Amino acid sequence: MYITITPQKMGGNYSKSSADFVGYLEKENQGLEQEDMEHFFNQNGDEISAEEVVREIDGNTAKLEKTEPRFYSITVSPSKYELKRLQNHSEDLKTYTREIMKDYVASFNREIKGRPVNIDDIKYYAKIEHQRTFKGTDKQVQENQPFATRILQMKTDIRKVERGELSGNIKTMEREIAKLEKAAPNQQNGKRIVQGMQKEGSQSHIHIIVSRKDASNKFSLSPGSKYKASDVELNGKTVKRGFDRDKFFTNAEKTFDKKFGYQRNFAETYKARKDFIKNPKIYFASLMKLPTNEKALAFKIMGKAGIPMMPTIPVTQAQLAMKIFNRLRRGAEVAIKSSSIGI
Repeated sequence: MYITITPQKMGGNYSKSSADFVGYLEKENQGLEQEDMEHFFNQNGDEISAEEVVREIDGNTAKLEKTEPRFYSITVSPSKYELKRLQNHSEDLKTYTREIMKDYVASFNREIKGRPVNIDDIKYYAKIEHQRTFKGTDKQVQENQPFATRILQMKTDIRKVERGELSGNIKTMEREIAKLEKAAPNQQNGKRIVQGMQKEGSQSHIHIIVSRKDASNKFSLSPGSKYKASDVELNGKTVKRGFDRDKFFTNAEKTFDKKFGYQRNFAETYKARKDFIKNPKIYFASLMKLPTNEKALAFKIMGKAGIPMMPTIPVTQAQLAMKIFNRLRRGAEVAIKSSSIGI
């Protein structure tokens, strides 16, 4: 499971309206019959129109400054292994969304009118999508970039030859382009992977738009708070503040596992991903202690995520293994963050 929480920006400023983002999320519905469309929903409603989403989110921004986000985007991307546990991607992910939004509100260290934040205090809308395209930050696109650059240059040269600006054999140049297309290291269905190409396989994921202000439009609830959950003294009173992202991400995994009976491998956990980047020694020690079959699956999952794999190393050579692991880790952090399976 890979979850991100981001404030929506347009250039240097936060978006004044959710219209562009909502329009972006409607792209999969283009050309579909009504019964095949995926509609927006929230905790209690289904088939909510895009117009209503924009109206409700944009109308819930009282007293927010231009420098403050009006809404946050939460993206929840289950791995292909997690998706295999679902019977119906659309309905199961809708149910899951409603459960993890309870985890979301429980992660605020805030009180509204003397009580903890609850699910009725937030204004959110969600949508299930089933397609993904390769981005420029994806490892496959980046590794193919030298070939893409050379192919583009040769196509430009062909046009120059056609205009008489350059001498050359067009047929020879076209054959060279064909060789480069096949030589690119990352292919999908026999074609070079490029930015914008649709990814194959199960790609179902969840987009959630959640208002910065609570449902009453009086209180600010920011999951992007720089403060972790804590209590501070302010004007002689104890004030609760902050949002615990670690708690939210961890509980979102537990909710999925409990709801769908999923047996989560070590490499799929949020804690493992965090340790991989921040505490590699702890990560490596935990990895090596796994039973053989679980360790093998962990390496398989990591490989699918595009993380460079170290060779099988005896535990007795742990110090050497740690050096190799650290060297690989430095080149693998981007692969984890941009991975489509989101370990």
